[in-house]
This record gives sequence, structure tokens and C-alpha cells, in this order.
Amino acid sequence: MAPYLVVDGAGRTVDFLVEVFGAERLRMVPGDNGRLMHGEVRIDDTVIMLSEAANGWPAVASHVHLYVADVDGIYQRALAAGAEAVKTPVNSGDGDKRGGFRDAGGTTWWVATQESN
Repeated sequence: MAPYLVVDGAGRTVDFLVEVFGAERLRMVPGDNGRLMHGEVRIDDTVIMLSEAANGWPAVASHVHLYVADVDGIYQRALAAGAEAVKTPVNSGDGDKRGGFRDAGGTTWWVATQESN
């Protein structure tokens, strides 16, 4: 299973994912006017697919949750890359330290690290 995001600025979103998460670019299918018709990136063991919003396929605000090794580091890299803070990483009371940020394409990314109990 892989999430599929329809966003404004798909190429910019791919660049953001590479910068923040160290995502690996997989398949990139260009569309008209330099826009990304379809893209795939891998973050650790997760593949995320995305495309540019188009006629009949509007951008959809989405939420994606990823477990990462260093929630604080990812959160800080995201803010440095221009993301909007949603929630500073804090212990969630369920064994996770979790925070969130929104990228320029409208996706809210929830990141968490499992803490030792």
C-alpha cells in the first residue's frame, strides 16, 4: 500500500521530501509545462506517490504519519525547509514523541519516534 497525494507543486513537494526526510526519488513522469504528472519517492520502507493537481484532479489536503529515527531533527529540518509548524514534538502519552508540520503543497506530515518505556 502506498499513499497517493494530489498537491499543488508536486515537484516542489518531491524536493521537500528529499531535503527533509532524505527521500529517494524513484519514478518521475513529467507532464505538461514542466509539471510532474506522477512521482514516486521512498522514505525508509515507505513509498509515497504523488501528482500535480490538474483539471478534474484538484489538490486534496492530506495527513501522512511516518515513524522516523529522530523526530526532533526531522521537525527542525522541515521548518528550515519552509514548512509551517502544526505541533512541536512532544511525548504523546502513548509511547511516541510526535509532532507535525505542513508543507507548501498542503500536506500535513505527522512524524513520531517511539520512546523507550
